[in-house]
Amino acid sequence: MRVMLLDPAAFTTPYDHHLAKALAAAGAEVELVASRFRFGQGYSPAGYRRTELFYPVSSRVFGRSPARLPLRAIEHLVGLVRLRRRMPDVLHAQWLPWPRVDERLLGLDRPSVLTAHDILPRRSRRRSVLWQRTCARFDRIVVHSRRGKQRLEEELAVHAEKIRVIPHPVFPGPLSRSDDGATVLFLGVIRPYKQIDHAIGAARGIGARLLVVGDPAVDLGDRVEASGTEWRLGYRPHSEVDDALAESTVAVFPYRDELDQSGALLRALGAGVPAVAYDVGGVAEPICQFGAGAVVPPDDQNALQEALARLLGDAEALGRARAGAERARRELTWDVSARSHLAVYRELL
Repeated sequence: MRVMLLDPAAFTTPYDHHLAKALAAAGAEVELVASRFRFGQGYSPAGYRRTELFYPVSSRVFGRSPARLPLRAIEHLVGLVRLRRRMPDVLHAQWLPWPRVDERLLGLDRPSVLTAHDILPRRSRRRSVLWQRTCARFDRIVVHSRRGKQRLEEELAVHAEKIRVIPHPVFPGPLSRSDDGATVLFLGVIRPYKQIDHAIGAARGIGARLLVVGDPAVDLGDRVEASGTEWRLGYRPHSEVDDALAESTVAVFPYRDELDQSGALLRALGAGVPAVAYDVGGVAEPICQFGAGAVVPPDDQNALQEALARLLGDAEALGRARAGAERARRELTWDVSARSHLAVYRELL
């Protein structure tokens, strides 16, 4: 079976790599079509082929600058034309960065699957009619949570029979601990919806050290002067992320309701680090399923602070949460995910 994974802007480079690798190990012939990862350490293909078909110039010279957008638009159109010459058995899109263009020009004259990493992508969440049309064009839609499936049905009128729930696997890392018992980790690209101010306030409220590891996509302003907070900014090498996870007692995810699942959360669980999170999207599901931390109501910073205090102040509760994170690490594997994806592909062939 020839499978093409499509992520033109390399939005989810770690996810793309691990899924492609697992699909290839399960016997599929896999091509990952993407662009150069602009910000840091990428991944070498393992058993699959990677083709950087999109954004050959803008991905190299502009970083996050808006100046890249006109050139990027032209490159996107060229990439779509080049993409139509390829004929896999199944096309599986991970992201559609230009949905108004993609839903018209993306060649879907073959079995097609779309993963809705964000149920209503943040940059165009108001365009629900556009996303309804886009989802309607695909044969199957994959989501990472039961809540994501419900939202697709209710908000985008996607028929239930088209949707498949495949949990987001963990990103496994070393199970090593060198934490001080009082370090809270905020991990991942720093975007407005992740509400870093809630993490700073909650950690400060209980006198915990907050370790921030991630690339800022917003102006942090005077936040970097926050007492008790250590900043390791920029895209960090995998080894440095592993070191930060080893130093961390608990990870915190005070997100707004703008996503289905968090790769940073699955990275923390993959290293055996429990999590405290707002109950948004599908973020709560692996935490609750495996007992890997605590979930509190959205935007309730006091509840967030109290949950952190309970885990950091109760050795038995922390031990149970760590055991839950390790159960998630054992069960939410890429091999299981690959088998589930292959079953979806076979439905279409």
